[in-house]
Amino acid sequence: MEFCRIHVVAIISLLVLLFPSTTIAWGEDGHAIVCKIAQPRLNEAAAAAVKKLLPKSAGNDLTSVCSWADHVKFIFPWSSALHYIDTPDDLCNYQYNRDCKDEDGLRGRCVAGAINNYTNQLLSYGSNSDSKYNLTQALLFLSHFMGDIHQPLHVGFTSDRGGNTIDVHWFTRKTNLHHVWDDNIIETAEQRFYDSNIDGFIDAIQQNITEEWSDQVGDWETCDGSKTTCPNIYASEGIKAACEWAYKDVSENSVLGDDYFSTRLPTVNLRLAQAGVRLAATLNRIFR
Repeated sequence: MEFCRIHVVAIISLLVLLFPSTTIAWGEDGHAIVCKIAQPRLNEAAAAAVKKLLPKSAGNDLTSVCSWADHVKFIFPWSSALHYIDTPDDLCNYQYNRDCKDEDGLRGRCVAGAINNYTNQLLSYGSNSDSKYNLTQALLFLSHFMGDIHQPLHVGFTSDRGGNTIDVHWFTRKTNLHHVWDDNIIETAEQRFYDSNIDGFIDAIQQNITEEWSDQVGDWETCDGSKTTCPNIYASEGIKAACEWAYKDVSENSVLGDDYFSTRLPTVNLRLAQAGVRLAATLNRIFR
């Protein structure tokens, strides 16, 4: 068991080196923001557990491996379905029993199911017997999927694959609607307001968490009853935001410019903040 764990951690460490998190690309920057918000919010027990589980190459920086799950889809093809949820077109609501399944209809294979699964795996940390799970891998998947479920179009419509098949122009650049929410809104905000510096963007969100949203943070952190994490709440918020903001007034070949950017950026900021706060709260409940 210990040999297998060391072997897999070595593979993870190698992949971290092969796919560094410095590229601009949520995408890369969105996930980095989520993990950067989360790590300082960890309690002492959670911080110690995360430090122990992270690959040594990460240097105790959760941010550096927050996009790992995107980079290993070709190694773990079964994981591709775990990044999103497809919901019925135009209903603008989410139901776990109806929607959490992959394209073959296998239930539980969606981002909400993955968050539950990897949370449960991590709850075996510190047990008297060795865990049967690879907890390093579980931590990396959970950290990534908590970001994914807060991106509105990762809980989008089935017919357009969460906006992936809706071609649009972001200003003059041809792209698709999903990519706009994964990358373009964040990149444009960094360029316009923070000299293309992700740290400035993170600082602005952190300030909103402690000031503008301070009275909401407690609700974000709270989970139903005795649950450790509540992905159904996060997914329901996601499809609502997708309908109210991502899909609204968008059709094939729409040109999305300043108005779309300025009116959607607050939702992006909010969802990134919620993801970071909730990732920390979940890890704090797991490792307490």
